[in-house]
Parts: sequence; structure tokens; C-alpha cells
Amino acid sequence: MQDSLGTNIQTSIIDTVQAANLAIADDAVLNESLGVFEKLYYGNTIYQYLIAFGIILAALVGGKILYWVSKRFISKLTARTKSKLDDIIVDKIEEPVVFALVLGVSWWALSTKLNYSDDGAFMGNVFGFLTVINITWLIARLSDALIEEYIVPMTEKSESDLDDQLLPIFRKGLRIIIWTLGIIVGLNNAGYDVGAVIAGLGIGGLAFALAAQDTVKNFFGGIMIFADKPFQLGDRIQIGEIDGFVREIGIRSTRVETLAGRIVTVPNSMFSDDAVENVDVEPTRKVNIGLGLTYDTTADQMEEAIALLRKIALDNKKIVGDDVYIGFNSFGDFSLGITFIYFIRKDADIFDTQTTINLAILRQFGEHNLDMAFPTQTVYHQPLTV
Repeated sequence: MQDSLGTNIQTSIIDTVQAANLAIADDAVLNESLGVFEKLYYGNTIYQYLIAFGIILAALVGGKILYWVSKRFISKLTARTKSKLDDIIVDKIEEPVVFALVLGVSWWALSTKLNYSDDGAFMGNVFGFLTVINITWLIARLSDALIEEYIVPMTEKSESDLDDQLLPIFRKGLRIIIWTLGIIVGLNNAGYDVGAVIAGLGIGGLAFALAAQDTVKNFFGGIMIFADKPFQLGDRIQIGEIDGFVREIGIRSTRVETLAGRIVTVPNSMFSDDAVENVDVEPTRKVNIGLGLTYDTTADQMEEAIALLRKIALDNKKIVGDDVYIGFNSFGDFSLGITFIYFIRKDADIFDTQTTINLAILRQFGEHNLDMAFPTQTVYHQPLTV
């Protein structure tokens, strides 16, 4: 009985194979008997392919005409209105609308004029993904244009620099979020398991974060700058050996223009590890001068010198008059030391004020015969007696 069953199965398989071969042979014979435009290639004739791609070509031409009409007529109509909103909308939706037209007509041509072995499931997934990407493109263009037109002028008029620093980061972040969501929705419409993809990205993101600890540290350093605000754009800062003006604050690094005019890119993690000196927030600039008079200066002349220094400081309006410290504080190796400390106002030019003070000291001391000391050495010679 088993031999009979095996024989029947073998006979059925042979019959099936022979039937398939006969069907293939019949199709081959049928194709040979038909014309070139009537032969089947992947389930469709050349005539069907020509019709489908002809419709797609017509859609491309129609999209080009629609774009020309929009630029030539619709844009001129919106330009006559007082509001700029309609100009922005028309300008940003022109290309996505043209692409949507071409996409829709192409989908109709390929789905109705051609036959597919999978009933067009793959083609439907492709066009579903492209449709979502087109909508995402439209949203990204509109949002960025509205920010540029309405929010950027508001930040430029405000007195605070914080919004100027945060706006570029906000624009980039919003663009990344829009495109990320668009791609996820598009993949979901295309039939992919988005949950598995996101889970895989989570594991990969963890490994990436471990490998990029410095980048993460710089990121949190940037957040610290925006939260604590140790400096703002345009401030002069000193950190380590870097001394210059802040030109750009990013989420990963900060660009500083040194006093030599060179741009230095400083990682934001450096601001959380090292002390930052903000030169521009100082209320006044302290200047400490050490003067030395010769040893033949009398006590009366020393008092006169101190009085002259105090008068020079009080007469200069760029100096904070109440914060002047003058003292005869040392007997040096070759001079009688005077310490002169004063503070320059924040709105005054530092080098110009120092030059004015130093010239006044040189002139006043010269007029009152107060001699400045310089390094000297006295040698006593005693003859040897034999």
C-alpha cells in the first residue's frame, strides 16, 4: 500500500511539472506569434508601458506649467496684498504642490495601466512613503519661513541676547523633529515595523553615547552656558590662555575671536571644568602702578609727590575718584617705593586713560623736581695699606 501511495505522489508531481512546462511553452509560442507591442514583458506589453510612462511625462510637463503659472500670475497677485503671509505660503507650497501633482498622476498611471504580480502592494508602499515625505517637506519649508519672517525680527529687536543664541538651536531642533517624525510615519505607511526600528535605534544610540562621551559632555556644557549665562555674545572673556570676544555660542562649542583677530573654537565642556573670567562685566578696571623716587628725596618731597598723585587722579573724570589708594610703602634697593592704585570707569577707554595719567605724572614730577629712580649701584673704594 505504501508503494502504491508513493507511486501516486510521484506521478502527480511529474504531471504538475509537465503541465507547467506546457504552459511556459504555450506562452513562448504565443509571444512568437504576436507583434512586438503585444508581447508580454513581466506581465505587461510594451504598449501598456508606453501609455503609463507617457502619462507620467505629461504630468511632469503639467507640473512645470503649473509652477510657471504660479510664479507668473499667483505670486504677483499675492505681492499686491499688505500681508506677507500669503506670499510666504504661495512661495513655499509651490514646489511641494507640483511634486504632489506629479506623484498622484504617476501613481494613477502605474496602478491602472500596468499589471503586477503582487497586486501593486510594493508600488503602493513606495508612493505612500513619498507622499508622507512630500507633506513633511511642505511643513518643514513653511515652519522655517514663518520663523524667518516673524520670529527672527522679534529677537533682533529685543535687548536680550539669550533669544539670539537660542533661536538657531530651536530652528535646527524643530527641523530635525519634523523630518524624524515624517520619516517614521512614512516607513510605517510603507509597511515597516517602526517599533522594531526604534528599539534598534535605542540600543545603537546607547552604544553611540558611550563612545561619544566628550560630545555629550560638550552638549551639557552648552546647556550650562544658556542656563547660568556666564557670558553673552560680544562679551570679552578669559579662559585658560584664551582671551577674546564671544562671537557664536553653539550647543557643542563656542567661537571666540582673540585679540589678534583669530577665531578659536572652544569646546563647551571647557567652560564647566575651568574658571571663566568675564572682562566686560567688571564695574571698573583696576590699575596698579609702582613708582620709585631716588634716595635723596626728602620727607616733604615725598608728601608732595603723594599729593600730586591724588590731584592727578581727582582731576581726571574717567577715574572713580573715591577709589584711589596712594601710599609710601617700601624702601627698595635703589628707590623709595610709592604704590598708586586707581580704577577706570567701565565706559572709559582704558589705554587712553592710562596714557593721560602717566603723562600727567611724568610732567608734574618733572616740574617739581621729583626724580624717578633707576637701578644704581654705589661702590666704595678703600685703598690698601701695606
